[in-house]
Formats: sequence, C-alpha cells, structure tokens
Amino acid sequence: MDSKHIFGGAVAAFLFGFVVLYSSRRREKIKASEKTRTKKNLKSSGNGVCRSNFAGNTDVIIVGAGVAGSALAYALAKTVFSFAAVHKDGKRSANSYPSHASGRGFHHGRFVQKLREKAASRPNVNLEQGTVTSLVEENGSIKGVLYKTKAGQELAASASLTIVCDGCFSNLRSNLCSPKVKIPHYI
Repeated sequence: MDSKHIFGGAVAAFLFGFVVLYSSRRREKIKASEKTRTKKNLKSSGNGVCRSNFAGNTDVIIVGAGVAGSALAYALAKTVFSFAAVHKDGKRSANSYPSHASGRGFHHGRFVQKLREKAASRPNVNLEQGTVTSLVEENGSIKGVLYKTKAGQELAASASLTIVCDGCFSNLRSNLCSPKVKIPHYI
C-alpha cells in the first residue's frame, strides 16, 4: 500500500517539475524576444497582409477593452503570453434605452480604467488606442487586425490568437457569424 503512495507522489513531483521547467523556459524566451524587439506595431501593406519585421509579433490580440476585454487582458497579463489590446478612445455610445425595458445598469468607467491600468502595467502587455477596421484573414484563419490610430495612421498587428471583445454591436462579429445574429434595438 505504501509503495502506491510513493509511486503516485513521484509521478506528481515529476509532472510538477515538468510544468515549472516549461513555464520558466517560456518566460526566458519571451524576455529574449522583448530585448530584440524594435517595433511593437507593423505598417500595413496595401493588400491587407501583415508582414512581420521580427519573429512573433504577439501571442494574443484582444479587440475591445471594455469589461470583458479588460478582464481578459488582466487575467492574461498574469501568464507568460505577450499580447496587445486595441480599444477605442473611450467615447460613450449614443444609444438610447426605451421606456418599457427594465433592468439594472452598471456604470463601469472607473472599474474598466483600473483594469486597463493593472493590465498595462505588466511587461507582456501592449495597450494600443485605435479603431479596428478589419480582421486580417489568411487561408480561412484570422492572423491579426488592421486598425487606425487616433492620428489616422493605419497599422497592422499579427498574432496567433485574436479575441474580439468589442461589445454587442460588434461589426467584426457580425462579419464572422453565419447566420447573422439579430440584436434587439434597445440593447
């Protein structure tokens, strides 16, 4: 009976050691790539293809930094992945609510700002302010985004994973979804 516990403990110790070794090597690779990185953004080419001047632009792009995007950015900031979050300039939407709809609202301005600040303080996070104009698609998979900065400059960013968290009126989601999602007018 004791030999089973010893064997189980040895297996658990081996797996734990493997996970620690793997994550420490991953962190070393990220630190090395950050040192060699000279630019964080890419100029977009005319045909919508992202061209990288260095190996591995970023691991994850999060489009939208509202409640969902900021919370995801904060959670991912604790991992070994490098990522960029692209968000608009924080303007309020002009949507009105009908008088017959009931529910509770949540003004999340300060909450989201604190989440953004916490995520942006991490070394593996690049928070960009801009408006995503389109997703870069290659052979049926999303490879990155094209976005415009506040100054009007169009840039491209590429990543292994692109997550769209830009809200219920997302133009990007409506382009990707089939069949089209119907959204009530008062949301």
